[in-house]
Amino acid sequence: MSLKRMLSGDPSRSSLLYIVIGGLSLVKAVALYNDRERFRRELTDAALFLGVGLVLRRYGQLKEQKRQELESQVPGWLAKRGGSDGSERSGPGLRARAKARFGDEPEPEPTYRERARQAVSDRR
Repeated sequence: MSLKRMLSGDPSRSSLLYIVIGGLSLVKAVALYNDRERFRRELTDAALFLGVGLVLRRYGQLKEQKRQELESQVPGWLAKRGGSDGSERSGPGLRARAKARFGDEPEPEPTYRERARQAVSDRR
C-alpha cells in the first residue's frame, strides 16, 4: 500500500485495522513460541503492524485537530453564510463550494482509445 493512499481517507479507521492485524500476529507469535525463528518473524511482524497502527492513529488525531483549528479560524459571517458542514439552508457548505471551484482530484489520464480518437479528429 502506498504511503499517499495510507494517509488519505480516514487514518484512524485504517489504524484500527493495522492494530487488529498486529494483535493477531502477536497471538500467533505466542502460539509459535517453541519455534524460535518463526517466533521472531511473527514478533517482528506484530511490532511493525502495531507501530504503523499507532502512528496512523496519532496522524488521524492530528489531522482532526488541524481541521478543527482551521474551521475555528473561519470568520463568523462566512460560516453563517455557507456553513462549513453544508447543513445550512442557504446553499452548499464552504467545503463543497471550495471542492466545486478548485476540484479535489486531478483529471484522469486519457485512455489509448481517447488518444487515438483525438489524433484522428485532429487530422481532419
